[in-house]
Amino acid sequence: MTFTIVTCILFMAFVAWYSYRKTRNTVGDSDGYFLAGRGLTGGFIAGSLVLTNLSAEQLVGLNGQAYSANMSNMAWEVTAGISVIILALVLLPRYIGGAFTTLPGFVNSRFDEGTRMMVTLLFMMGYTFVTIPSVLYSGAIAVLQLFDVPELLGLSLEQSMWIVIWIVGIIGACYAIFGGLRAVAISDTLNGIGLLVIGLLVPIIGLYALGSGNIFEGMKTIATENPEKLNSIGSREDAVPFGTIFTGMIFANLFYWGTNQYVIQRTLGAKSLAEGQKGTLFTGFLKMLVPFMMMIPGIIAFHLYGPELQNIDLAYPALINQLLPPVLSGFFLAVLLGAVLSSFNSLLNSAATMFAYDIYKVKFKKNASDREMIMISKWFGTLLALISFFIAPLLLRAPDGLWNIIREFTGFFNIPVIAIILVGIFSKKVPPIGPKIAIIVHVILYYMLIWGLPTFFGIEFGISFIHIQGMLFVLAVAIMAVAGIVKPLARPHEFTYNPKVDMVPWKFALPVTVVLIGAMVFCFVLFSNIGLAYPDGIVSGWFWPVVIILAAMTALFYFISFKRWNDKYGTMLQNTYSEKKL
Repeated sequence: MTFTIVTCILFMAFVAWYSYRKTRNTVGDSDGYFLAGRGLTGGFIAGSLVLTNLSAEQLVGLNGQAYSANMSNMAWEVTAGISVIILALVLLPRYIGGAFTTLPGFVNSRFDEGTRMMVTLLFMMGYTFVTIPSVLYSGAIAVLQLFDVPELLGLSLEQSMWIVIWIVGIIGACYAIFGGLRAVAISDTLNGIGLLVIGLLVPIIGLYALGSGNIFEGMKTIATENPEKLNSIGSREDAVPFGTIFTGMIFANLFYWGTNQYVIQRTLGAKSLAEGQKGTLFTGFLKMLVPFMMMIPGIIAFHLYGPELQNIDLAYPALINQLLPPVLSGFFLAVLLGAVLSSFNSLLNSAATMFAYDIYKVKFKKNASDREMIMISKWFGTLLALISFFIAPLLLRAPDGLWNIIREFTGFFNIPVIAIILVGIFSKKVPPIGPKIAIIVHVILYYMLIWGLPTFFGIEFGISFIHIQGMLFVLAVAIMAVAGIVKPLARPHEFTYNPKVDMVPWKFALPVTVVLIGAMVFCFVLFSNIGLAYPDGIVSGWFWPVVIILAAMTALFYFISFKRWNDKYGTMLQNTYSEKKL
């Protein structure tokens, strides 16, 4: 264990040293601190986005779901590609073209200060009391499970939990508070490379063990024995029915990738629109690897240990403890902690940014200097970190099913926010009263449909909360549309074009989008009843014809997009910018 700790510290020290070296003397003004000087390239954006998204909870939880059920949960990961495409092609030109620092700032520019404050409040409540503490808690649980910290330190589970949370939290807070977004992005990218290496190595080692020294035999085993576990097309009985992809999931994912401050802040710091689009679209391809990194190991664990594990969340820890070579254990621990650090410091940095720009500068000091903005951000970040350190360990005493509740809780703010953004972009006459009513109605109805009616009246709807989110999205848009009809703005709203970086789009944006869509479809074909989940062989007779047709269609649309659509897209953006409007 000493070797594990030493190698872990060495890798984390290298990440810290490199991040410090690259960020030294770069955070003297607000753009440098909050948006990395608007100088992030595509590689750093993609690396930071992926590691911010991937967490210890996913590493343990997704593998546990695959171990106990099937691959249906991969829909959350793979369909993220749709959202990053919309972010890259539609939302990012508007965000960067308006030189916005925060998402609520964009809301303010389209509606008014009151709507901005309501959206900021939704974000702050969610970040402070749920998202940030849960990230620390899930990370600590993963570390405790994988490395048996209580036995190592001779402490109780709760005592070990407090220690791990405070250590990880303090390290993450240092990146976010003292280094700003650039330090967060650089450390995320380095840890992301490590996560990619170890994430792909674990299933390879698992297949090698399953095949008794032959990787291909291991692959054959999972494809021919209990092949139903490789099915990603979820039924009504599964945690993620396939139909939910086209209802609430698409909007929940779009909120996360397109409007969630702690995600989009990296793209707002892009060196140019082209670099932002590169990083965003490349993120979509990296998400295609998640089923292989975070679900296949769970299926391997099922074949190795059977269905008798005491807890499904022990599937991945069992695989790591028994198969990972000791020489890699320290590296794995460092990468695991890096994933926790990434999500935590990204949330902390974004919450502090919103407080500085959307609360302090709006309500307390409109002409605050860069130095004051950075200082107030650091103080707020420190306070928020301390609050999180005390809340996170208390989640250990929460009832079972906590994580389902957390996923459901995000519905309070993700659906109204994405509805407001899309209506704000695609309409010019909806007044500020529209989103305000939509927020209030959504919060009340969502609570009643998910918890209120079942608890107080015994009324159960029997449908997934994801479908409910989809229906409430439609309702929110309808409320704002009615407001636009009944009480439209006297003058159609126009965004002010004020870019601080080059706004020429990436010339391969549309062709790469076509390839990304093809890759998403291929993932679902691969993990389906005509692919690896085929019950009477490795794949069905339909698999290769479908793959060939998909490849041909992708190649055709790639060519068309490169020769025709790309020029039209670039011309459209340039014409829009030349008119000084978005």
